[in-house]
Amino acid sequence: MPRTTGRYRTTPFEGEDVRAFVPHPLPPANPRLSLDDDLRELHTEATAALGRLAIAGAMVPSAEWFLYGFVRKEAVITSQIEGTQATLRDVLAFESTEQTDRPDDVEEVCNYVDALKYARREIARLKGLPISTRLLCGAHKRLMKGVRGTGKQPGRIRTSQNWIGGSRPGNARFVPPPPDVVPKAMAALEKWLHADDPLPPLVRAGLAHVQFETIHPFLDGNGRIGRMLIALLVEHWGLLDQPLLYLSLSLKRRQQEYYQRLAAVRTEGDWEGWTAFFLECVHEAADDGIDAAQRIFALIGKDRSKVVAHPSATLTSVRLFDELPTRPIMTLQGAIDALKTTKPTAAKAIAALQEAGVLRETTGKKRDRVYAYHGYLQLLCRD
Repeated sequence: MPRTTGRYRTTPFEGEDVRAFVPHPLPPANPRLSLDDDLRELHTEATAALGRLAIAGAMVPSAEWFLYGFVRKEAVITSQIEGTQATLRDVLAFESTEQTDRPDDVEEVCNYVDALKYARREIARLKGLPISTRLLCGAHKRLMKGVRGTGKQPGRIRTSQNWIGGSRPGNARFVPPPPDVVPKAMAALEKWLHADDPLPPLVRAGLAHVQFETIHPFLDGNGRIGRMLIALLVEHWGLLDQPLLYLSLSLKRRQQEYYQRLAAVRTEGDWEGWTAFFLECVHEAADDGIDAAQRIFALIGKDRSKVVAHPSATLTSVRLFDELPTRPIMTLQGAIDALKTTKPTAAKAIAALQEAGVLRETTGKKRDRVYAYHGYLQLLCRD
């Protein structure tokens, strides 16, 4: 007999009766979720992969080399799942030049980066917010700032009915709980996150994501906040000490199955199927991160040696190279600001990096030139 994960409640909405799904609180019960041999093996493999990813992140001279690119890659992909078209290059170019062909999409991605920074900063502060509804509301407020959906109660739990798919709740693919039960459902989720539970933390992070997506507490932006919640929990529970796991890439590769697995929890009580899928995605994403970290570390080491050995090299040009992993698209003004130096000195440093084959000019213009650390961007933008 399948497990029941919630109940339906019929409520009136704009002249029709709507069946909204109200999930039972976590943990899964009747029967309680337990890991069989296959799930235990998947969990062991995923946890080991996370451990290797943590080591890869710890072995580099500067964590910022990876954090800058990894956080932005996750921001781009989690936004693409929701329909944005901005690429990682679009975002990096905008951060350097403040110019883009996709201003709305790029702003959404930049908002995600800001929201994640806010949430991590709060969790790390001695008197900051813990992982909670209030914290997620703060992240949501930053996510929705000035973009589409900005009129949909940013930073506030919804007070009206929402739905997924279809033109109205009556023909929707899924209708989340009525608004009056959302605060209670979020409070129960928050309580479970901070309670003792025999399930492994990584498994719990996956369950929390499904529960958040099922509650769908905001009028917009739930998918991005729900995936951010995974990253926050992975860090909070000590599985990683930095947001190096860009899980959204694996979820995007298997996007249809992702949605099907979420739905199967609600319709069939299939927490086991979701857990297997989630652990496979974590393993895949960790391996992606390890591969990217190793390639980027090797590239930066090789290119730094090229710069140092080049006849045109100066201390200033080496300093500028060391800025590139967090400024992979560079302008002359950006170099002046990064180095806190004069225009001629910055221009000379850029020229030295071009001669060393590290920087490429991308515009073909004589003025307002933009330079890219091409090799680094190639590695970072790989799917």
